[in-house]
Amino acid sequence: MNILVVDDEPVIRIGLSRTLEMHDFVVDTANNGHVAIEMLQQKEYDLIITDLKMPGMSGFEVLSAVKTLQPEVPVIMITGFATVETAVEAMKAGAVDYIVKPFTPDQILEKVQRALAQRTVSVDDILIKKELDCHHGFDQFIGESREMQKVYRRIIQVASTDSTVLITGESGTGKELAARAIHKNSPRRDQPFVAVDCTALAENLLESELFGHVKGSFTGAMQTKMGLLMVADGGTLFLDEVSNISLSTQAKLLRVLQERQVTPIGGTQPVSFNIHLVAASNRNLKTMVTEGKFREDLFFRLNIIPLELPPLRERRGDIPILIRHFINKFIQEIGKDLRGIAPDAMQFLEGYSFPGNVRELVNTIERAVVLTEGDIIQKENLELGDAAEPEPDFEGYVPTNAEALKEMKRHIRDRSVENVEKAFVMSALKRNNWNISRAAEETGMLRPNFQTMLKKLGISVKDYFER
Repeated sequence: MNILVVDDEPVIRIGLSRTLEMHDFVVDTANNGHVAIEMLQQKEYDLIITDLKMPGMSGFEVLSAVKTLQPEVPVIMITGFATVETAVEAMKAGAVDYIVKPFTPDQILEKVQRALAQRTVSVDDILIKKELDCHHGFDQFIGESREMQKVYRRIIQVASTDSTVLITGESGTGKELAARAIHKNSPRRDQPFVAVDCTALAENLLESELFGHVKGSFTGAMQTKMGLLMVADGGTLFLDEVSNISLSTQAKLLRVLQERQVTPIGGTQPVSFNIHLVAASNRNLKTMVTEGKFREDLFFRLNIIPLELPPLRERRGDIPILIRHFINKFIQEIGKDLRGIAPDAMQFLEGYSFPGNVRELVNTIERAVVLTEGDIIQKENLELGDAAEPEPDFEGYVPTNAEALKEMKRHIRDRSVENVEKAFVMSALKRNNWNISRAAEETGMLRPNFQTMLKKLGISVKDYFER
């Protein structure tokens, strides 16, 4: 990975070079903007780190030149002037991040790794982004992280089929958005999309809604009603939170799905239907099967194509993108003149766990836009309380990506961090047949950083092959 550092202070240039080179980055330096532009014309870089205030040519001018010469390359701004105006202006001009002097090696490495991870996604997924432009329903999804790219790919893959899809994920991760995107990109897009909230209806009402009923079949059945399975005929039926369906109704639903025929309550003649079924659950259905709370045969019927939506805390790189998107959205909707968000408010949101996921973030930003009296959203406008949440229970949990590992380490109090890191890298290596490159890519880490962790933990892949 080639990084260009631009700063007029020798101490900063030397310090950054040593820090980055220790982690296997190739570093070039420039003592002013003019030299930097000449270097950009002669060599391609993966990342630019530039000081904001320099004599002769400012960091903003360097940023502008990068956007012209190497537009895909991310830029991190260094500033000793931690004002709201300069930070907001730098982000608006296209910088992916900024860091305030003085900073520690760990702080700059975290910024660099995040920027390069976004760069990898940007470069590797140009084709998928072009493909998304030809599809519908993705405009509601905001995020460029590796985790969300996997979601986009899976949606495109399953949309052209009639295979049943089971969407899993915590509340607020966008399960219905995913279901609608599948429908909008399917051959059934011009037919109905029918969503059923299985939590909102009592057992007898859910059966009546799904299967329909004939007049007089039960008290209150004043007229014959077509079931939603028939309303969705030719289109897509979305069963949200299927874990809330009772066992008796599960048995009836399984039979209906197997036969592709439904008999309305009180009726005698089955009616055929043709739907694409998409189900969703925020609970672990496998666990519910083990506990006897969900039918195993229905689980296998629903779980033909699994689609898991990551919680927001496992794709923290998307949080700044989401924040800027929703600020602009609510500024336009509410008609308020805001210029952005204060750096400490942004940092606070980036460190918050968001148990309510994207839904909680949306509500937070809307509230902040409404309550802000000045032209910058301040930390006190967020009303999220203390960012320090109760320590989660990680018993038996092994993180599968770098963000999840970082989140886990942030909460660890009593257990050894080294043990957690060792479980993390060993699990990744085993899943990838001891291939370091594939393991690093799967976990969202740069290969040199993954190798550094192996060395620190004393793990040699060669040893395991020789066993």
